[in-house]
Amino acid sequence: MSLGKILYVDDDKLLTSTFATLMKVEGFNDVVIYNDPKEALEYLKIEQPDLIISDFLMPEMNGLEFLKEAKKLYPETSMILLTAYADKENAIKTINEIGVYKYIEKPWDNDDLIINIKNGIERSHLLADLRDKIEKLEAAQKELKKYSEKLEDLVTERTKELSVANDKLSGIINYCADGIIIIDSKGVIEQVNPATENMTGLCADALIGKSIQEIAYTDNPLMNKAPKSDIETSILGLAQDQSEFLLRDLYIRNSLSGEYIPAEINFAALSEGNKFVGVIRNFTAQKEAERLRDDFIATLTHDLRTPLLAAIQTLKFFLDGSLGEINDQQRVMLTTMVKSNEDLLGLVNALLEVYRFEGGKLKLCKTVFDVNSLLKQCHKELAPLAEKKNILFNTHCEPDGEILIDADRSEIKRVMMNLCGNAINYTNKDGTIDVYLKMHGKDLMFSVADNGNGIPKEDIPNLFKRFSQGTHKKRSTGTGLGLYLSRQIIEAHGGKIWVESKVNKGSEFSFILTDVAAASRVG
Repeated sequence: MSLGKILYVDDDKLLTSTFATLMKVEGFNDVVIYNDPKEALEYLKIEQPDLIISDFLMPEMNGLEFLKEAKKLYPETSMILLTAYADKENAIKTINEIGVYKYIEKPWDNDDLIINIKNGIERSHLLADLRDKIEKLEAAQKELKKYSEKLEDLVTERTKELSVANDKLSGIINYCADGIIIIDSKGVIEQVNPATENMTGLCADALIGKSIQEIAYTDNPLMNKAPKSDIETSILGLAQDQSEFLLRDLYIRNSLSGEYIPAEINFAALSEGNKFVGVIRNFTAQKEAERLRDDFIATLTHDLRTPLLAAIQTLKFFLDGSLGEINDQQRVMLTTMVKSNEDLLGLVNALLEVYRFEGGKLKLCKTVFDVNSLLKQCHKELAPLAEKKNILFNTHCEPDGEILIDADRSEIKRVMMNLCGNAINYTNKDGTIDVYLKMHGKDLMFSVADNGNGIPKEDIPNLFKRFSQGTHKKRSTGTGLGLYLSRQIIEAHGGKIWVESKVNKGSEFSFILTDVAAASRVG
């Protein structure tokens, strides 16, 4: 391994020979020697040494002149000047003028010379590394300057784009027909758009700081009792889930007109956390369209009852012989027509009942009656249907005796008949149905359990909706109104209805009526 490249220039051949021998002994293998400084300069134009050693007094070009030229080519290369004692002052002058690293007097001490050579080579390497790092640093500074200039342009351009986007977003928010609000995790309003101001009849300053519960209600006081707002739980749930959340069937009160506007609010969490943006959609037009549609259907179904009843009665006149004798074939056809018209009348009556409940026009007629006796009556009417399929149809009552409750007897019977009838329809032959009636204090619990095919989990949420028929795998031939109407009746009594089911194991439909026990219940 080379310790460094050394160039030695001296017109004394004896000294150069001695120097070469010394270098070889010390392990310096890369040594170039010239006796003519001009030839040495030509060499320097091609090669760069790590150390230059030059004699001071030489013919044609002295050491001072030679080292000046060498310095121009390689300013970082260390240079040592060899001089006699008499030329010491000239040597000092040379050091001051061209920055010679060291001067050594002749005759030199070998150990001292070797030390200075090694230090000089190391100095050259350090200066070269320093120069390289400086050049890299300067290059990096230039690149940084260019990047900084580009960054400024990029920031300016991006700021302009953001400004344009912000203007567009502000335009969308300010001119949006839907109300837009921003609330915190406690439901306190922090920002609103003009549509929200118009909807509530309050300016932004009046709205900010209010709770969402102060402007949004779950009940319409024009149709029910005093307004209430129980959406705080939903807001807190939204804050915990950090997800979208839709609040349906709300009413926004306009403080100027006193009007309650039907609406829904779709909330979504903002990226900054614990804040949510809500879009308030006015459903007045949709509600009015639904009202007109429901009124039309209710009117239509009501008007259909009279001709259907007339047709059924006329057909029965034919069947009982009031209008003359009929043969067997005619009897079969007329019986089929009566059954079809009665089914259609049942559908019309179910539709009419649904729209009466939804419109709040049907009032419950509550009386005190024996619900156990009512269950036995329902069982007696449905038993023939169960026997046709060889279904074991059991009732269980606790306590087994008179159970008096205060409710609408005809509507509760409708629910019982519907739940038990559905169980018979959806239970296979040789199946089992168990009906349970039990009092828990003042609360009545009713359940119908079967071992039929069961209901898929994904279909259960739709069972109590209007026109829901069977499951996505098996469609019922019914109206799809029975369970919906049952839910309306139970909820009108302040109760709750639900279902638990497992595929291929069966279903259990239940409802509970709270605080319905009559004071004189006998066990």
